[in-house]
Amino acid sequence: MELDGSGLTCARVHEAACEGARVSIASLDRARAAWATAQELTGRPVYGRSTGVGANRDVLLEGGGLDLLRSHACGAGPPVEPARARAMLVVRLNQLLAGGSSIEPGVCEALAYAINHGFTPPLRTYGAIGTGDLTALSTTALCLLGELPWNREPGVAAPEPRFPLASSDALPFISSGAATLADAAIAVHRLRRLMEAAIEVAAMSFAAVDASAEPLAAVVHEARPHPGQAAVAAALRGLVAHEPSTRVQDPYGFRAFAQVHGAAVDALDRAVTAIETDLNASAENPLFAEDLAWHNGNFHSAPVALALDALRPALVQTAQLSAARLATLMDPAYTGRLPFLADRPGASGMLILEYVAQDAVAELRHLAAPVTTGTAVVSRGAEDHAGFATQAARHTLRCLEPLEIVLACERTAAARALDAPAPDRPLTADLEESRQALTRALPN
Repeated sequence: MELDGSGLTCARVHEAACEGARVSIASLDRARAAWATAQELTGRPVYGRSTGVGANRDVLLEGGGLDLLRSHACGAGPPVEPARARAMLVVRLNQLLAGGSSIEPGVCEALAYAINHGFTPPLRTYGAIGTGDLTALSTTALCLLGELPWNREPGVAAPEPRFPLASSDALPFISSGAATLADAAIAVHRLRRLMEAAIEVAAMSFAAVDASAEPLAAVVHEARPHPGQAAVAAALRGLVAHEPSTRVQDPYGFRAFAQVHGAAVDALDRAVTAIETDLNASAENPLFAEDLAWHNGNFHSAPVALALDALRPALVQTAQLSAARLATLMDPAYTGRLPFLADRPGASGMLILEYVAQDAVAELRHLAAPVTTGTAVVSRGAEDHAGFATQAARHTLRCLEPLEIVLACERTAAARALDAPAPDRPLTADLEESRQALTRALPN
């Protein structure tokens, strides 16, 4: 795929990071323009180029940039998966191509080489608070300098990427939330497929309990025109039978599905918009434009953090409604089967799926706790607020597994309700088959 500093989407980040797509550079013109501007400002105080950083912003320095990288290359915790590290490289490359950084443009070609030849930096999980992924990008810079080894994919024999970063390139390279945006992009791209799969699973449950399609009628959703609600209702309307139901009203898991799941779709759309804005933004500090260096706060991650904090509780509501439909599927009043879809009176049938689903819902509730209600004051008070989008993105990634499990539980029960009862047996294989069906259209 061609990168040009604009038009990078969450889907394309996923494609390059997880599906093996190669990248190419459309043009270095904007990167060169920002670099040229910086050369004209030699002799003036510019944050990070001629001064220290953070509380040291008033200390004039000469040639301290490489020490900045060495001091900030500190992470902790589990290693970051190669796909997520590669996604960070894609995001940072695209940001640099958008212009505004004063970095030597040749570094862009080194990043593209790393992406295309299977090299990723050895990143760790902890080390950022939503005001720039300083530890991850400093580690990457030291890999480019040859001071730290790259991780390489099995079978890769190409030489390691190298670029002679100058002292003046140090802060421009790490002044970015690329790792956070990478996690966020991967998370929302994969969530999109699960949200679509949830509609397919709900259709199975509608059929299993002969739920009324009346709540899905277009006239209902024209009366309350939330876009996600209308889209979900239309999608489900195309999957379910429209014969009149014998019941006047079904439980909320069916009757309010479009409203609840549609709200989650709207929250997902808002998160994607916030993330994709930043994927193509010049979030540099300083920003080199119009022949000047503009000191600013574009690095702050509040828009992405707040969007992800709104998304995760919406996922909880989708999961809760799935668990509610699962409970209905256990009820003979709705299925016409024995309790718990058992094959004989007194057998437990699929009862245990409710336990599994509620365990996963509880995990989602925990992950939904907002990160943006906290803050941090660091660097002797010079940096007195933090967005914590890093944690918001990480928690959103972690939401994928429990949401998938809840939907798989519903799907497994709906499939049994639509088929013949079966003797009691371990349901692990059934549940795994449903999980695979949910993610079959989702690339690894």
